[in-house]
Amino acid sequence: MGEALSNSLFRRKIITEQPPEHQLARTLSWPHLVALGVGAIVGTGILTLIGVGADRAGPAVLLSFVVAGAICACAALCYAEMATMIPASGSAYTYSYATLGEVIAWVVGWSLILEYSLVVATVAVGWAGYANGFLDARGWGLPTYLTHGPVIGGAFGINLLAIAIIAIVAGLLMLGTRESARINTGLVVLKIATLTLFVAFSLPHFDAANLHPFAPLGYGSTAGAGGVKYGMMGAAAIIFFAFYGFDAISTAAEETKNPDRDLAIGIVGSMVACTIIYLIVAAAAVGALHYTKFADSPEPLALILRGIGQGTVAAVVAAAAVIALPTVILGFLYGQSRIFLVMARDGFLPTSLAKLSSRGTPARITAVTAVLVSILAALTPLDVIASLANAGTLCAFIAVAVCVLVLRRREPNGRRPFRTPLAWVVAPGAILGCLYLFTSLQSITQISFLIWNAIGLAIYFLYARRRSLVA
Repeated sequence: MGEALSNSLFRRKIITEQPPEHQLARTLSWPHLVALGVGAIVGTGILTLIGVGADRAGPAVLLSFVVAGAICACAALCYAEMATMIPASGSAYTYSYATLGEVIAWVVGWSLILEYSLVVATVAVGWAGYANGFLDARGWGLPTYLTHGPVIGGAFGINLLAIAIIAIVAGLLMLGTRESARINTGLVVLKIATLTLFVAFSLPHFDAANLHPFAPLGYGSTAGAGGVKYGMMGAAAIIFFAFYGFDAISTAAEETKNPDRDLAIGIVGSMVACTIIYLIVAAAAVGALHYTKFADSPEPLALILRGIGQGTVAAVVAAAAVIALPTVILGFLYGQSRIFLVMARDGFLPTSLAKLSSRGTPARITAVTAVLVSILAALTPLDVIASLANAGTLCAFIAVAVCVLVLRRREPNGRRPFRTPLAWVVAPGAILGCLYLFTSLQSITQISFLIWNAIGLAIYFLYARRRSLVA
């Protein structure tokens, strides 16, 4: 009996062609994927969370970006290999199901639900902060109780703008993948232009004195009040949020015209581009204004520009952020809906949710996803959801790196259109780096993540395992 249970827990999925009624239209090429990646990566992390990172590390937040970027680069190379080996929707969930077994795939998929849902909620909250700041500056600001979720010890509120932007993006995704990709590309160009404008006006105000003391809270990870982790590595565990998004590209495998080539270009290309962008913007930010003046601000870049006397440019940056930040919501809501779609195909969710609309998009699952993340965005504080989203992502990144190593041993001569360079260095680097970042998250985040997965495993054993189509 024990052996039978073990075999059922670790049964692996064989990737096959989907029946016509479940096939997604192949409409994306590598420029669309790079734009999707850059759109998903460059967003709240640099426009909003740089303030949170500066609060926790001071100017050493620059090194936090380097550390988080290096770990994500290792993970991105692993994703590129797996995405081209297994060009199917589902990202880390699908790779784990085909390589490591069902129960591990369930844990990864359950963690991805946490990651993608919370990322969309986080970005929606960040966008709402910029949008309300922009409206408030013109005397059009919403009442306070409509601009934030409930705060412990404070008044009840609901983030109305966060709900509105999720609804708009979900509607766009339901309209069609090609149409969404075109609009996304245009907004990504606007977003890069906005960051270029910020650097152009803030860099001339760079003052080395603003970098002292460089690491006022140390280089490690030290618990402060409420269990929040401070120091360079403590900030890296939050800044890590700023780099992921390239994994959303892997969920587009079934909609890519030439997955063997385009997926690797999209994943690695967007990661390289965004790392360069982040380091330049972060250096300009901490050099132009002392970190204590913009730490923990919901709109740090605009605040920095106002602090150096560039109020007009600050208004332009805030307006552009309001317009362009939804590209992140689009990228992750897209990825979440595709992961839910694959889990529904596998029987873990009601199979009726896998039905496609006349436009070839998973409209039902997109709508369900939008409702769930709207509730999170409307009611949850920014730092809580960003930190918990990181825990889910770290789990997925570790799983993909393990898949690379397992398949290198199990199928050494397997078809690999893209090969991770120095795989036995890069993949372990991703695993160890992600484990260390997980230990750098605040205790409440670690406990919440374990509780989330305990609930997930209970659902698996009581419900999902018996519904598995692989069985």
